[in-house]
Amino acid sequence: MPQFTTYDGTRLSYRIQGEGDPLVVLPGGPMRDAGYLGDLGGLTAYRTLIVLDPRGTGGSDVPADPESCRCDRQVADVEALRVHLGLDRFDLLGHSAGGALATLYAAAHPERLAALVLVTPSTRAVGVGTTDEEWDKAAEVFSDQPWYAEARAALDGTGPDTPMSEVSRIAMPFAYGRWDEAAREHAAGAATEMNWAAAEAFYAPGAFDPEATRAALRRLTAPVLVLAGEYDAGPAPAKAAAFAACFPHAELLVLPRSGHFPWIDDSGALVRPVAAFLDPAVRTVTVDGVRLAYRVIGPQDAPPVVLVHGRGENSVNWTDVTIELAADRRVYAVDLRGHGLSDWPGRYGFDVFRDELGGFLKALGLAGATVVGHSMGGAAAYLLAQREPGLIGRLVLEDSPAFFPLDPPRGPAERPDGPLGLDWAVVGATDAQLNDPDPAWRAEASAVTAPTLILGGGERSHLRQEELAWMADRIADARLVTIDAGHLIHHTRPREFLAALREFGV
Repeated sequence: MPQFTTYDGTRLSYRIQGEGDPLVVLPGGPMRDAGYLGDLGGLTAYRTLIVLDPRGTGGSDVPADPESCRCDRQVADVEALRVHLGLDRFDLLGHSAGGALATLYAAAHPERLAALVLVTPSTRAVGVGTTDEEWDKAAEVFSDQPWYAEARAALDGTGPDTPMSEVSRIAMPFAYGRWDEAAREHAAGAATEMNWAAAEAFYAPGAFDPEATRAALRRLTAPVLVLAGEYDAGPAPAKAAAFAACFPHAELLVLPRSGHFPWIDDSGALVRPVAAFLDPAVRTVTVDGVRLAYRVIGPQDAPPVVLVHGRGENSVNWTDVTIELAADRRVYAVDLRGHGLSDWPGRYGFDVFRDELGGFLKALGLAGATVVGHSMGGAAAYLLAQREPGLIGRLVLEDSPAFFPLDPPRGPAERPDGPLGLDWAVVGATDAQLNDPDPAWRAEASAVTAPTLILGGGERSHLRQEELAWMADRIADARLVTIDAGHLIHHTRPREFLAALREFGV
């Protein structure tokens, strides 16, 4: 592991893993070997993680002065790492006790942070505490679990003389959204990964000056994302909200059914919002409680165009199209629920996507925009144009289904191995609706009043092209253009695709 020398001559180690721009990561514990973070649930697919081993942990040296492990004194270690890496401004993530250290760093060096992510952070640095009674109340969320009674009795049996290591071991079941095999395996590592002597020093008297820290944080201009676990007692969501309020530009996100280690409980639920937050090209909006990620490019005062991807794709798949259209259009490319960096809530269907697309247009003030939809995204736009004719100005349907029942119907699809760019539940839900669609979705085709361009992929497409012709006949102001490219027209024949859009007035 690479090393550097910090302010007092102590040699500190750090780990580098992943791809993309650097993200400095401060582990918690406190003073736990950073290996417990793993790859933070796959965040390495989006960012290069530079994970510090705090002094006395992992590959870092044990300091000559044990009191230098106090949280406030480790701020200088983070600054030394920044200087060593040659970073002027950087993104910083802190977990648990590492969140307290990150908070103190933000207060001391606000000009150095580009963005700050605090995952289930310790809130002591700003004076937001949790009483034993509040912790006990929050932990009751697990009262229906078979392990609860025994674990609770053991915890109630601890006292001020109980070693910190023993308290930590007993409390571990309460730190995860599910106390399953994965959680038990992860929790077991704490026994050998913690430097308990250094942990005692971390929160020693004098480590925090909450009033001064809150005042200093007012100078922080960087955006802050605070992530709390719905089932976490330290901090519970209400305490995390009070903590987030201490930052001028903070957003709180509560991760459903997660505890103190959310990448163990639901890795994607952690990674997607963090990756979206840290990507300057990505924005988010909440529609009916679901966070939708989207990308926008082009002159702000130009006519808006909204791009809606097909099943299994996301906003990135429109990149070449967005660049071309952005010359004279304001282009919005959205990740529908269950795709890309948007939430994966588990409830899907063409009607759900229809309502979500309508909510997206309304939330961003895009009524009257041109909407271009591919396949599943086009089907959602088609249904929206039926239900709310005034919401879409012009409509482009790229090889999108007309909702005739599939013959033969599709059988159950087997999930491929490995990570996917979509929630696999999307496939089952939409296949069921394609097999037996709502008859109204065809009967109401004539309700579409927007000028409509239907692009068919020709004989190489798996869609029946005669059904696209049927749809064009039912929509009053529609034209059908065939580009012999198969189903993925804008991928396979981008020039012809864009030419057709331009001729249509997009």
